[in-house]
Amino acid sequence: MKLELGKIEIRDIRFGDKSCVDDHVLSINKEEVERLVLEDDKLIGCHLELAKPGEKTRITPVKDVIEPRVKVSGGEMFPGVIGKVSPQVGSGRTHALSGCCVVTVGRIVGFQEGVIDMSGPAADYCPFSKTLNVCVVIEPKEGLETHVYERAGRMAGLKVATYLGELARNIEPDTLEVYETKPILEQAQQYPDLPKIGYVHMLQSQGLLHDTYYYGVDAKQIVPTFMYPTEIMDGAIVSGNCVAPCDKVTSYHHLHNPVIEDLYRHHGKDLNFMGVILTNENVFLADKERHSDMVAKLCQWMGLDGVLITEEGYGNPDTDLMMNCKKVERAGTKVCLITDEFPGKDGKSASLADTCDEATALASCGQGNATLHFPAMDKVIGTTEYIESQIGGWAGCMNEDGSFEAELQIIIASTIANGYNKLAAKGY
Repeated sequence: MKLELGKIEIRDIRFGDKSCVDDHVLSINKEEVERLVLEDDKLIGCHLELAKPGEKTRITPVKDVIEPRVKVSGGEMFPGVIGKVSPQVGSGRTHALSGCCVVTVGRIVGFQEGVIDMSGPAADYCPFSKTLNVCVVIEPKEGLETHVYERAGRMAGLKVATYLGELARNIEPDTLEVYETKPILEQAQQYPDLPKIGYVHMLQSQGLLHDTYYYGVDAKQIVPTFMYPTEIMDGAIVSGNCVAPCDKVTSYHHLHNPVIEDLYRHHGKDLNFMGVILTNENVFLADKERHSDMVAKLCQWMGLDGVLITEEGYGNPDTDLMMNCKKVERAGTKVCLITDEFPGKDGKSASLADTCDEATALASCGQGNATLHFPAMDKVIGTTEYIESQIGGWAGCMNEDGSFEAELQIIIASTIANGYNKLAAKGY
């Protein structure tokens, strides 16, 4: 599959009479977008707010972050959720409003929803403190079940991102990047002298409110499969989960998976990037055994010399991570793990809930239990009334002036376990 990804740089956002992109400025008809969101009868309120880097603004509880995009050719955005499933994405041409994000915010769904600070100490740990954010603040009907509210919030963000992305359809991109992965036999023959490297991409799928969607299918219902990397870069996977904010893989992160992007940077130079093995994270042992067996089988079938493996979440998913590592290594493929750590506030507990003898190469994305002071902000988009119950917070951590103490894991993507962050750990 060959994908052309055109990026239109957005340097400012504002509200206006007409939604358009002009000279790198995104103007948004606020009322039109709010009406679009309120077409869902599960929501009784919606208002848009803008957040820019450097402002003394706090956004919480954050549900998802999405980059506005449009498929110019080769399918439709977010297939199976917003767009049609066929043709598959991953080829053709896509335009993105780069530097701009849609952030869904509102009354909390689950305690694993996080914080984005646009300035201050916490801004150093969050990629979305540096983006121009269109915040879609939603209010659900009373009495909605949590999974119904989650879906309404998820769809609101994706609809707004699709609406804004459409504005980029006929704009000449500032940059045009081309990515291609050939069918497996052709790809192996293209660079026969380079090591064949793959990526095992583990999706969060461990129960209600821990969902990820593959072409609209809940990842709990899939078995390990092959994917072209360009499919993932092009919207085939969207987030629908409430895992810990620090390592939540938002829909934005699926579009900008750093493992995929880095492997493409090295492709044809010092490695041959063969593709992605997609798998999920399971609750029951039998499912973990079955899926890790299949992952190892796919690595053998692809003839891989090495793989990178990432997870989403921590605790129970660490077992899936280690079972994949153990079986893939025993099947003859070298493994490097990428994950974050949770050793407790004092750093003295085990960093991972599980391990194996084969886990000899690991890149750490930092530890989420370290604490930080969050100063009071001039503006809050959403509400801070849940801070003490959000993961990373605790009873009594909130101060009367709006400041609080919390662990890094309350910050969206602060230790995200695929490397889209600034933290690391050094082994001795």
